[in-house]
This record gives sequence, structure tokens and C-alpha cells, in this order.
Amino acid sequence: MELWKIALLLLASVWGLQSVGMWFQMRHYRSVMGAITDKWSDGHLGAGNARGRLGKGVIAIVCVDGNAVIRKLMVMEGRSVFAKFRPMTEYEGRRLSEVKAEFAKLASQDGRARAISQAIDQLERVKEAPVQDSAQDMAQAA
Repeated sequence: MELWKIALLLLASVWGLQSVGMWFQMRHYRSVMGAITDKWSDGHLGAGNARGRLGKGVIAIVCVDGNAVIRKLMVMEGRSVFAKFRPMTEYEGRRLSEVKAEFAKLASQDGRARAISQAIDQLERVKEAPVQDSAQDMAQAA
């Protein structure tokens, strides 16, 4: 077999493996998000992401209650599709504003801090957004 055919076959194989790995990672992401929303349906959820140096990616999920107290903060970071969410229990029970100030200082240097800051910013935007009446939501959906 010619060299270019072998290279093309190898490229297709690697691309297929990457696709399968991404499917597993997205399934893990959806299951974590689903578990959090099932457990705490009365709060708010924010997610943020950052791409670190040398391709190391970070995804952060922050779940807060109605009083802006952190219930759960989870971070997934790594260079491969085998990365999993890890809880950061040291922030659970703290006020969102305290944690925001802590990570805002580090956001320009650290991918993890940048992702958590994005998640907190998303939570603040959701809190500020006007709440629509459920009748309006149903009318708009129809």
C-alpha cells in the first residue's frame, strides 16, 4: 500500500477515536448537569470554560441557591477526553460574591479561575434577567 493511503487511513482512525472520546465526554457532561439540576431545581446553575496553555481545557459548573450561596462547585480540567468533573468542596456554603472576588484576582493568569469567573458571571446575568410569567412562556412556545 502506498504511503499516502496509510497516512490517510491512520488519520481517519485517529479522527474516529477522537469522535468516540468526545461522545463519551459529552455524555459525562450531560449526566453531571442533569444530576445537579435534578438534585437542586430551586437554584441557579452557571457554567464557564477556558482554554489553558498548551491546550489544557477547563470547564467549571457552579450551582447556587436562591440566596447566592454556593451549593456545588465542580471543575473538569485536562488535555484528554478522559477528564472528569471534580468537586471543589472548600467553596460549598460560601457566598457567591466572596468567591467571585477571590477568583477575579486570578482570572488573568489561571484557566481554572477564568472558567469559574465565567460561570459566576453567567449566574449574575441570570439573576439580573427579568423573570417572565409562565403564561407568557407558554404563549411564546406555541
